[in-house]
Amino acid sequence: MSDYEKVWNFIKRVFPVLDESFTFCQVEDNTFLKNEFDESVEFCQNMNLAKTIQDLLISKIEQRLRDEVVPEFWSYFKKSENDNKGFKQFYNAVKSLYDCFKQLDHIITKLEIFRQATKLCDLIYNENSTHNALKLILKATLLSQLNLEYQVVVMNFYETALKMEDTEEDDGQCIICLQESRHCNCLHLFQETNRKLGDMTLLEPLVGQTLTNLIYTYIHGHIQKICKDCFDSSFISVLEKWLQTVVINWLRKIYCYDTSGSNKFAVDMFDKKLVNYLYNSYTKIRIDQLFNIIIEYPESLPALEDLRLCLPRTDLKPLLTKKLQKAMETRLLHPGVSTPDILTAYVAAIRSLRILDPTGLLLETVTQPVHQYLRSREDTVRCVVSSLTEEGPNDLAEELVRGEAVQVDENTPVDEDSENWETWVPDPVDTAPSKSSTFRRTSDIISMLVNVYGSKELFVNEYRTLLADRLLTQYSCDTEKEIRYLELLKLRFGDSQLHYCEVMLKDIADSKRINQHIKQDPEYSESDVPISAMIVSAQFWPPFKEEKLELHNRLVTQMEGYTSAFETLKGSRTLCWKNHLGVVDLEVELADRTLNLSVSPVQATIMMYFQDKSTWELEELSKIMQCPPTILRRKIGFWQSHGIIAEMKPDVFCIQEDVDNKDNNIQEDIFVEDYESESAMASAQDQREEELQTFWSYIVGMLMNLDTLPLDRIHQMLKMFAFQGPTIECNLQELKVFLDRKVREHQLIYSNGYYKLPK
Repeated sequence: MSDYEKVWNFIKRVFPVLDESFTFCQVEDNTFLKNEFDESVEFCQNMNLAKTIQDLLISKIEQRLRDEVVPEFWSYFKKSENDNKGFKQFYNAVKSLYDCFKQLDHIITKLEIFRQATKLCDLIYNENSTHNALKLILKATLLSQLNLEYQVVVMNFYETALKMEDTEEDDGQCIICLQESRHCNCLHLFQETNRKLGDMTLLEPLVGQTLTNLIYTYIHGHIQKICKDCFDSSFISVLEKWLQTVVINWLRKIYCYDTSGSNKFAVDMFDKKLVNYLYNSYTKIRIDQLFNIIIEYPESLPALEDLRLCLPRTDLKPLLTKKLQKAMETRLLHPGVSTPDILTAYVAAIRSLRILDPTGLLLETVTQPVHQYLRSREDTVRCVVSSLTEEGPNDLAEELVRGEAVQVDENTPVDEDSENWETWVPDPVDTAPSKSSTFRRTSDIISMLVNVYGSKELFVNEYRTLLADRLLTQYSCDTEKEIRYLELLKLRFGDSQLHYCEVMLKDIADSKRINQHIKQDPEYSESDVPISAMIVSAQFWPPFKEEKLELHNRLVTQMEGYTSAFETLKGSRTLCWKNHLGVVDLEVELADRTLNLSVSPVQATIMMYFQDKSTWELEELSKIMQCPPTILRRKIGFWQSHGIIAEMKPDVFCIQEDVDNKDNNIQEDIFVEDYESESAMASAQDQREEELQTFWSYIVGMLMNLDTLPLDRIHQMLKMFAFQGPTIECNLQELKVFLDRKVREHQLIYSNGYYKLPK
């Protein structure tokens, strides 16, 4: 036998992968016959055949992997199973691949012996070890034929395993095979799969990205499950503990089989990434829920504390600002939400956002649209003042009791001496330098509401109007309670601002004393219509609502007698009666019933006229009472609701002595509510109209002296001579509307942008 034949037979015996049959067979170590092996090695060295044999062997291994081993592995993934049965699908695929890998590895071991014997130094694919070269070839071949559906199976395999690891309530049954846990080997199958993948260094290339996506999704889902709509508990420490004990522990169990060693460091890095992802996910979920968290304050304080801890670690403050502003605009700042509800949410936002950002910058940024919207609502100031002085638990009332003075931001420089330098914290870098940081940090809720308008006077005047309305409509008003509120407001707004209100409350006390004195006067006699008057100082009270009303003669006579008694008591002072204001206690006796009611003067006057005559035409009664027919009909409706007056025919009314009153209760509630909701004070629009009317004499004087003036010039001159404070100042647009109305009334002429008086 020639030397070539001996070497070839030796190669086929040692490396059966080169045989024509291309089948694997186990070769015993006794095939390495000493003499034959030495002769073959010597021959390969002499003829330089070692490199050729190695290349031929590697080529055959690559062909075997490419044509049979790898296709067989991917065949397990063609039909994916999405239930727990898919758990063994991936296990069987890895087992099949690993069996083939071990057979090839046995051949590679012999190749390594051959390389050492022939002193072959050429590297295989630049790998220091032939075993590493085999792993590289396997990985490259496997990924070159990648099945796009394999991720579904891999995801199902590891998701099932993770759920098994994260089972909160262990009922003794495996969630995969549904057998008792003590008889189940699913955990062993999972460990074996990871060990085999790690041995082939396929753990990270094959399942790394899928595993990452699974963990991210699982963490996010877990946070959603335990934290959604639950704001009264803190979850940060709970989630961190769960992440370490369940997820990261589980990851370490997987990567402990990675023989490459590089991924052990990667797990530690992945640990930090997962913690960061946990914080980011939790923060984003809380940001999406932040509007509800604010509304539920203070019960939601634990959620706010969690969010405060997360924001510095996530850099999600811009996202929070953007989403919260959007949530407020879509859920709060629209006509469907009442002003008291907007104010309640605004107060909750102030308190909540100060927890998240004590500097006040976040609060200032987020609530800016709320400020603009509140300024556009006419009833904002009234709602604020009403909340300050109403009974019961109330955020603004609690703020009022604290007694801090209202601060108005005037962009004054910070007084460094007033700050504690040991606890001083600088403002964020995105703070506007023109804004006073001291005001943002120290201003309370009432101060912030006042600064929506930038004027204390507006709130003081609104409180004055509200107080007057309460005193004039609630004749049994508790003045002691009002004095207490007034003293609290004086701490906030100052004594000088509320001097008029002190006079108003003094008028109430003086009225009671004057009434008692007049009734004890022997020269004053009361008829069957006794009177008690509320005497007010006209210059200190806000304007009253004006209505024309001619009272019944019996009332007029009694009021004249009261006026005479007052003039006798007070000397040069007299009374100017407001006929439409007040309350009258009536006892109405009919054939079948007697009613005791408290009504307005106009309703009492109607009943007194029907006492004189049982039937009246609407137009006739309107002329006598000097009340417009439309208003009079509405006032008569009050008596219709009680079944006392009936409309016999259109615009003709009469007294009903007998009536079936079974449905009167519903109508009575409706009309009484309408009556009680009426205010005794002039509306803000009427008051503003009266204030603007005071400018008319100035405007007439300007135009008489200068003939024609443009709008801008008129406004500038009014600012110099007529405006006496922010409460009576008008802007350019408001002045234009006023002047245009005068043009329509033919009191002005407008031509080519100039106003002039008609000749």
